Amino acid sequence: MPVLECAVHWARPADDPRMRDLLDDGERDRYARFMRAEDKARFVTGRFLARTVLAEATGRPPHDLHFTTGCPHCGDAHGKPRLPGSGLDFSLSHSGDRVLLVLVEGAEVGADVEQESDRDVDSLSRMVLTAAEAEVLRTMADRKRGFHAYWSRKEALLKATGHGLAAPMTAIHVSGPDEPPEVVAWEGEAAVSPVRLADLDAGPGYAASAAVLTDRPLRLAEFPLRC
Repeated sequence: MPVLECAVHWARPADDPRMRDLLDDGERDRYARFMRAEDKARFVTGRFLARTVLAEATGRPPHDLHFTTGCPHCGDAHGKPRLPGSGLDFSLSHSGDRVLLVLVEGAEVGADVEQESDRDVDSLSRMVLTAAEAEVLRTMADRKRGFHAYWSRKEALLKATGHGLAAPMTAIHVSGPDEPPEVVAWEGEAAVSPVRLADLDAGPGYAASAAVLTDRPLRLAEFPLRC
């Protein structure tokens, strides 16, 4: 079976005029509504990264690329950005000082990066993990790393399907953080198959994953972190 190429691009959040110049009117309005400077930087960097990478992939000028954000399930404008008329699918995520873009042709993709933090792992685990996953996490020496690994895998998967937080993470059982990533079981109406999962290298203190709705093996091409 032929492999599916998966391009992984990283950037650090920044906010400068050349990035803002590529925003369309709707994106400018959204940018203006962010109250914190770091949120503005993450948003504009993500859209800049997406446009410049997709421009190179499609041979079109970045200014000519306009994204839609319709939800595939309810139609509201809260879905992930898409490029109409293209066989390319992409997913954006950001956390801390990491902005992530994963690009695939011919399949739906979701991506997620999570900065490890001192969250209440025990409390959050009840909303994120299955009983079997919680037991694995309980035995881990680095429970913070383990929890964020689980979280990023599930978040990437739900972004690939377009469900986001509308579907329960506890219905998804994925392999343990120290095992090759895969979906072990998935219950409920949101479940899809086949799925490929991949862990991404975001650097120390981060967990990151990609999920692609395909049965083809993935080959990752990770590009250097852009400053």
